[in-house]
Amino acid sequence: MKILLLEDDAILAESMVQILEEENYELTHACDGQEVLDFSFENKYDLYLFDINVPLLNGMDTLKLLREAHDNTPTFFITARIDMQAMLEGFNCGCDDYIKKPFDVEELLVRIKAILKRKNPLLLYKNISFDLLENRVFKNKEELGLGLVEKEIFALLLKNKNLTVNKGDFFDCMNKPSDAALRVLISKIKKVLDLEITNIKGIGYKLETI
Repeated sequence: MKILLLEDDAILAESMVQILEEENYELTHACDGQEVLDFSFENKYDLYLFDINVPLLNGMDTLKLLREAHDNTPTFFITARIDMQAMLEGFNCGCDDYIKKPFDVEELLVRIKAILKRKNPLLLYKNISFDLLENRVFKNKEELGLGLVEKEIFALLLKNKNLTVNKGDFFDCMNKPSDAALRVLISKIKKVLDLEITNIKGIGYKLETI
């Protein structure tokens, strides 16, 4: 699950990145609102965590622009602004939660897990289920052994059933992308899950609904 963190305090940002990565979230860190707009234009995220008082473009104005662009990604404000007026303004501009600094780490993790579970239900295909939040794949309720990259590739196929997923999208998930390495990963997924995945020559792969 991908999280975009907006925080200009370098020490706090480093701590948050470490904590969230230990929980198997993929973090992107932005120091100002303009960086958030750049990152969100190029990538899709599952959650935004925004400080408010940051350089160039503050967190609230950043979120307003994202909402005006029909970006409905769940968003938490994590801020030292604890007055009621700021909280009301935060919800009015489209945030899903408002957390005051200093915050309890365990409480933050619980809130993140709750919002992501609501926004990311199980992906289902035949007798296979993929819990995106827990990053676990089951077949007939038995958990299957897939690596992290294999799970990312399988998630792409599941989210795009009946559509051809371009090789470049798969390459984004891989440390050392190549056609040969992708073929090996696809072959492992097919074998472990007993799936038919079609190779669209020169373009990518497709998981068809049968």
